[in-house]
Amino acid sequence: MTLKQRIHQQYSLLLQDKIDVFRDMIAALTEDSKNDAKGSAGDKHETALSMMHIEQEKLNRKLQEFLEQKEILDKIDATQNHQKIALGSIVKANEMWLFVSTALPKITIEEKTIIAVSAQSPLGSNLIGKEVGFSFEILASTYVVESVD
Repeated sequence: MTLKQRIHQQYSLLLQDKIDVFRDMIAALTEDSKNDAKGSAGDKHETALSMMHIEQEKLNRKLQEFLEQKEILDKIDATQNHQKIALGSIVKANEMWLFVSTALPKITIEEKTIIAVSAQSPLGSNLIGKEVGFSFEILASTYVVESVD
């Protein structure tokens, strides 16, 4: 399995785990609200149900974010090599490794720290279409694209 395939797989698993956790939390809240509805009455009951509903809406929004990120990852063909930076590219610049996909936490694979950047972010959109040799700045540091895969 190539480095790109391992990165793609690890990010897919990470997102799927988050999706599963949020679905479980939403299901538990739904169950709690059903149980609360059976045995309560009055203002306290209404307040508790309202708070559960608000929490459920927050969880649903976060779940939707993760589903959208997973959808972007699912569009990436990790077997495809790129000459120019595109969605799914692995970019090495000054010992920094970037995975152009969606904004996700850093991961470490083969002792390399990988930073997933969104193609819509200022950095990602600046990199799209560029090739080896392209230089860019982050926080007053200049980086040069050494490789694209």
